[in-house]
Amino acid sequence: MPLLTVTNLRIALATPHGSVEAVRGIDFSLPAGGTLGLIGESGCGKSLTALALMGLLPENSQVSGSIRLGDEDLVGMDERALCQLRGNRIAMVFQEPMAALNPLHRVGDQVAEPLRIHRGLRRNEARKEALALLERVGIADAARRMGGYPHEFSGGQRQRICIAMALACGPELLIADEPTTALDTEVQAQILALLAELVAERSMALLLISHDLAVVAQHTAQMLVMYGGTVVESGATQEVFARMAHPYTRGLLAARPVLGNHASTRAALRPPLPTIAGSVPSLQSLPPGCPFAGRCAFTIDACHAAPPPALDLGGGHRVRCIRPEAMAGHAP
Repeated sequence: MPLLTVTNLRIALATPHGSVEAVRGIDFSLPAGGTLGLIGESGCGKSLTALALMGLLPENSQVSGSIRLGDEDLVGMDERALCQLRGNRIAMVFQEPMAALNPLHRVGDQVAEPLRIHRGLRRNEARKEALALLERVGIADAARRMGGYPHEFSGGQRQRICIAMALACGPELLIADEPTTALDTEVQAQILALLAELVAERSMALLLISHDLAVVAQHTAQMLVMYGGTVVESGATQEVFARMAHPYTRGLLAARPVLGNHASTRAALRPPLPTIAGSVPSLQSLPPGCPFAGRCAFTIDACHAAPPPALDLGGGHRVRCIRPEAMAGHAP
């Protein structure tokens, strides 16, 4: 049985213009020790999905469907029960570590806090384990720096501290929401390598949320591509990249800058990066059919009629597109 099973997850947000469905019926599962990448542009529903898993959605939201962690359904679970899960069986590394850390508390105390809350350790015992965690995630001179405050650390160090906090109680599921945003490439590689080591070492499941296709390609076994609040393509990561079946997935890859590309060509003569035509529609004005209709070069009238069903391409590779044969005739 999978560790995490999400079925028909829907999230509606109350806005001045009425209720808006921001996540629209997504399904996925993740086994213990598995890695799943979730990619898409800003506003596609990635972070809302993560917050739903943690039970941290804003008050103006309504969630339906099922989120099962083992035998427990988290949808509708009361706050007291969710508090027993957060930081214990399920943990999250947030996108901005400076916002996730309390600026008024020493980092050693913050890493030790979940150990005291969930495992009932005494202060000295919790600090000893917190020290070991900070050393494990690569904080140099950790014994001394435990007494420091978040502003005294670099962005990469703060992210490592957040990872130490998330790992304190040995969670079964770790959610990493853009964990390397705003970090330089060297620190980004170190953080991602650390997450990979910890997944292998602890057999925990990892949900890695990113807009960076290269990160997902290198660090996950399965992937989901989201657009307009729904999953438009999913499957084994290698399979999806080898045979991208949705025009949005192809557009994302084509628009990715490649280091050193056209290096010998003068800047004024370099061709611009390909872009996806049009703009992302607002949640209030999503088309009635395929959410990507109109931006896609393969759009026909039927694309506007109804949301496309998920088509199984074999081997667990699924795509929501009514014209996969048209896509197959064009190179990515």
